[in-house]
Amino acid sequence: MPTVQLTAEKFREEIFDYTAEKEWKFKGDKPAIIDFYADWCGPCKMVAPILEELSNEHPEITIYKLDTEKEQELSAAFGIRSIPSLLFIPMDRQPMMQAGALPKHALKEVIEKELLNTVS
Repeated sequence: MPTVQLTAEKFREEIFDYTAEKEWKFKGDKPAIIDFYADWCGPCKMVAPILEELSNEHPEITIYKLDTEKEQELSAAFGIRSIPSLLFIPMDRQPMMQAGALPKHALKEVIEKELLNTVS
């Protein structure tokens, strides 16, 4: 499954309505990752194909991409100060933010341990 482009409106509908809720309540039906990126960002360009590969290898999670230039309100709501920043969203716990470009093996490890609760 390819990565999914995310807008603030889609975020409120599919993930969490930060305008109506105070406590985190994930609306999704499977774990997710949100990649906060910008087109001009070199490290973001390095991570993008890795996330595409992972989205195909792990159809049991959804990987979203959020353009911080277009979605400044949502970026501000999450306090994004550096990109890429990845938000890992498990089904039953609070989301976890990771700033910086991670190599594929590190991303796979987080997916397996934190999102899928498995050990490879």
